[in-house]
Amino acid sequence: MRILTLIAVLVSFATLSQAMEKPAAHTKGTPVDKPTGELKPGEYWWAPQLSPKGPLMVLVSIPKQTMHVYRNGILIGRSSVSTGSKGHATPGGVFTILEKKETHRSKKYANAPMPNMQRLTWSGIAMHSGNLPGQPASHGCVRLPYDFSKLLFTATQKGGTVVIGDGKLPTPYLAANPGLLLAPQDFTPEMLKALDNGQYEWKPERSKSGPITIVVSSADKAIYVYRDGNPIGRAAVEVTGVTALGEHVFSLMDGRSKDPSRFVPGRNGRLWMSMETGKAMFTDPETVSSRLHFSPEFAAKVDDVLAPGTTVIVTDRPVVRKPVVSEAPYFET
Repeated sequence: MRILTLIAVLVSFATLSQAMEKPAAHTKGTPVDKPTGELKPGEYWWAPQLSPKGPLMVLVSIPKQTMHVYRNGILIGRSSVSTGSKGHATPGGVFTILEKKETHRSKKYANAPMPNMQRLTWSGIAMHSGNLPGQPASHGCVRLPYDFSKLLFTATQKGGTVVIGDGKLPTPYLAANPGLLLAPQDFTPEMLKALDNGQYEWKPERSKSGPITIVVSSADKAIYVYRDGNPIGRAAVEVTGVTALGEHVFSLMDGRSKDPSRFVPGRNGRLWMSMETGKAMFTDPETVSSRLHFSPEFAAKVDDVLAPGTTVIVTDRPVVRKPVVSEAPYFET
């Protein structure tokens, strides 16, 4: 009798846990069989078998309220989403998945469940399951259909790249050499000393593991290399031409190009998936990369540490900036 009672309690607890994990208000999700066309709220498409291996890139379009998922440059999934409502807009830019929690609850909104949470900022922006009313409705997060949020959660890894765009989502294309955007980040004082043409600094011991992010700033005339969010190198960059470079995002894929590298003598170029951010002056990545000139020795050191999924960014904005006092962030997660 005691055993039957114990079993009944465990079954009830499991049922309660499942109900708590997926609240009734969350959109369950409806799969569709086409990788193209309009998506109704809650609809999604998922075909990971089309590209079983390689780095993942998640692209979110705020105007279209959609998400596209690429693995090694091939579309494997897409979904309807709901981003931030008026006054709580979801920020655009390039983000890294900082934390993953299959079961998570809001610290601000009445302990509300946020299943399959993937954190993008420590100030409260994340991707997670939620209600999809067909319009922006969150407090800044990217809401997903519950079923799709589970599928995405199993495919991503901590350190993965998520691009949130304010313009229409373009189709990524391949580039043999990086064309190159990210929000500015601050550096330690030792990283601020000016470099002359051809000079570089390389200290990989500052951060020995983690995802690589590269930022090229035409304003600073410099290239900065981060590993796991910590600066490990920088070099002076000469930018030729009189027009702006624009802003570009690239993600490194598996393999190498058949063409020689523009930056590292004696090696083949890399394969990149690129996304135009809507502010690019050039749509051809080769046109952008041909205007960048920096130390081949530095380029070789960077090439040695690159791994699939590396994000390369170019911006006309300065990376080194004066500290600013920002408004207190809101915390949804």
